Amino acid sequence: MRLIFASLASVGHAYPMIPLAVAARQAGHEVHFAAGEAVHAPLAANGLRPFRPADTFYEMYAEDLAPDLERLAPDLVVHGWGVPGAAVAAAQAGVPGLWHGFGRMFPPHIGLESPTAIAAAPGRPHLDICPPSLQDATFAATAERIALRPVPFSAPGPMPTGDDDRSGPLVYLTFGTAFGSADLVTTTVAGLARLGTRVVVAAGRVPVEEIGVVPADVVVREWVPQAEVLPRADLVVHHGGSGTTLGALAAGLPQLILPQGADQFANADAVVAAGAGLRLRPDEVTAEAVAEHAARLLPRRSEHRDAASALAREIAAMPGPDEVARRLPEYAGS
Repeated sequence: MRLIFASLASVGHAYPMIPLAVAARQAGHEVHFAAGEAVHAPLAANGLRPFRPADTFYEMYAEDLAPDLERLAPDLVVHGWGVPGAAVAAAQAGVPGLWHGFGRMFPPHIGLESPTAIAAAPGRPHLDICPPSLQDATFAATAERIALRPVPFSAPGPMPTGDDDRSGPLVYLTFGTAFGSADLVTTTVAGLARLGTRVVVAAGRVPVEEIGVVPADVVVREWVPQAEVLPRADLVVHHGGSGTTLGALAAGLPQLILPQGADQFANADAVVAAGAGLRLRPDEVTAEAVAEHAARLLPRRSEHRDAASALAREIAAMPGPDEVARRLPEYAGS
């Protein structure tokens, strides 16, 4: 069977789709991945045959993908939530398709197409990587959903955890690749430094040199292999992006979320409502507030950690990519 996966050209949208694409390839299917060139390297490294439709850089429109649908004649298209144009192109070409989520169903007016854009290709099931108890209630009650365990993915790299012989908790700090500022990072680091913990910072879009001098227990890198850091961490402090939120929950870690935009405020609200973390809104972020909230989340025994562990068990019970990949021919009608 030949499949096309299609995604926005960003870590937050392409990376959640890679585990299923790899599982499909390993199951013997021919897999091609449509996206802008910014994410081609990890796709190619995993044998996913990346290609750039037309003039696609980040977004993708129906007319971009249409020629490739004719050229490749896929049996199934797996299109990310962020590329409704790919779903429209597949529907127009008469090719079966599946939506692939990146977390909770996102609210309207966050910079992506509104969820109502999904109506452009109705009747297609959703590969849903969000644990049911955290999913948007309306979406969970009305959409046809195929549960798919979220599997953290990151390109391999060195582990910048500092002196691993040291005891004590490890805090992972990230504001992702699209949000954050030097002031926000330095304020958050100053708060965490008051707790005497080791801190690993993924600077992301913030130039490392703008963060300046940090305490000895703080390691700052432009990029961190998140999937490898999370199992070693005790607390995650982050922006509330879907990938980091689900990755931390899969590892059973409590979270301090400092949402900045997009779907992050809704994600933070859901994590707080589940009891698995705390939140500071932009106007509440000070070094003192970060220190106070992180101190509440760090103990090995706490209600927050218990709630995160319960969500980790829920995620672990979801069908994995290998299991779902075996079912893909059902949705292609073959």
